[in-house]
Amino acid sequence: MSKNLSRSFARAFVVPAIALIALISSASPAYPQSDVPPKDAATVSASVPPVVDAKAEQVVQRAVEALGGQAYLNVRSVVSRGLYTAFQDGAATLPRTFTDYLVFPDRERTEFRGQGIRTVQTNVGDKGWVYDGATKTLSDMTKEQAKDFQIAMRSSIDNLLRGWWRKEGASLAYAGRREAGVGRRNETVRLTYPDGFAVEFEIGAKDWFPAKVHYKRQNEAGEDVAQEDRLAQYLSIDGVTVPFVIDNYRADQQTGRINFQKVEFNTPVTDSLFTKPADVKALK
Repeated sequence: MSKNLSRSFARAFVVPAIALIALISSASPAYPQSDVPPKDAATVSASVPPVVDAKAEQVVQRAVEALGGQAYLNVRSVVSRGLYTAFQDGAATLPRTFTDYLVFPDRERTEFRGQGIRTVQTNVGDKGWVYDGATKTLSDMTKEQAKDFQIAMRSSIDNLLRGWWRKEGASLAYAGRREAGVGRRNETVRLTYPDGFAVEFEIGAKDWFPAKVHYKRQNEAGEDVAQEDRLAQYLSIDGVTVPFVIDNYRADQQTGRINFQKVEFNTPVTDSLFTKPADVKALK
């Protein structure tokens, strides 16, 4: 399996794929700026109480309402299908089909098929497993893959709008209004975690749809590299409005695109999908 596929997919929101965007954003090895020992994070959390800005909360609430309000908040599972296209040196490669099963808050299974090869990655909290169809091997998730999923969770729109960040003691601040094209502006809010990891979310000032997600990761040289996800082509399904296209950029260069073709909410998802098979032959 390539390093790109060996990491989880993820960072969308009710529209699936917490695993989808993490996969796109990790085409080359990178490690979160927030990668510090848990005890350090706890010390910081205890010494710096989280702060929640009232204006930022208003922006978040407007976004929740724009995406469907209670219908959005009532979503507990998402099953989606579509195409994932990786970009190399700015050029698109052959797309692969995917099926993604997401159960809130932190269970996800993503299956890819392309050129006759099937790949499966499953995340359950901070653990998971991977099936590599190229080598026909089944293995536990590595620490790096688990970190990628944590970053994907922290930088997901669902995390912002559903308030999961509160459990980690993150602070929410209003970061101002930004240009977003001719006659368009985005309201920006920032989540800052006790360990220093920060994510900025741009929300359309007119339609209140989430538009962009910004954060930084460290590469192997220890340099901070800008990451950006752009959400577009919003459609309404069963009263919930979601983006059907998510583009990912690293250092202003596109690295991938997720194009959803079908999204279903609150359909039954069996627990067995997330259980590691006994062996390759038992994989379904």
